[in-house]
Amino acid sequence: MASYKKGAIERGAILVFLDESGFSLKPSVRRTWAPRGQTPLLTHKFNWQRAHAIGAIACKPEGTQCELLLYVQEHAINKETIVAYLPALREHLGRSVVLLWDGLPSHRSKVVQQYLAANRDWLTVERFPGYAPELNPQEYVWSALKGKDLANFCPDETLELAERLQAGQERLGEDQQKMYGFLVASTLYEKRTDRPLT
Repeated sequence: MASYKKGAIERGAILVFLDESGFSLKPSVRRTWAPRGQTPLLTHKFNWQRAHAIGAIACKPEGTQCELLLYVQEHAINKETIVAYLPALREHLGRSVVLLWDGLPSHRSKVVQQYLAANRDWLTVERFPGYAPELNPQEYVWSALKGKDLANFCPDETLELAERLQAGQERLGEDQQKMYGFLVASTLYEKRTDRPLT
């Protein structure tokens, strides 16, 4: 068993796999069905606006009771956003957290490191190896959102984009099998066939 899982079990903590992503108003073009001779057309207002998100999968160390958390804002995620997000995460989960994330510069910033040092009583942080995004289950959530919920979607403003992302969050979060599938895809968990997930 990985040390972070064992430590989380010993402390009765929740594992949180966290990642940030950006979403453009430009549509994610995907293949789709249409009647013969009626090629679908996507019409959008070309601009550079984006929505930025923090996403996290929270689960028990054994990979059960997965919850998908999503926070969306218009400006880029920075160190101030992270420091504001972490106490909100604690309040929502109501217990100790083992946080797993990458080496993003904002994660390594002085203000974030000071926050982590001051909150060791409830927050333990583990960093994924560099250049290995495939180890973070949240990366597969982003892929699922872009491949289905945002596919061929042409919003006019970031609010529409945020609403579609939140709808996708609800869709994915309600499916425990799919959520566990993201954990399995990361190779941090093994496929299960013995019992249903709760």
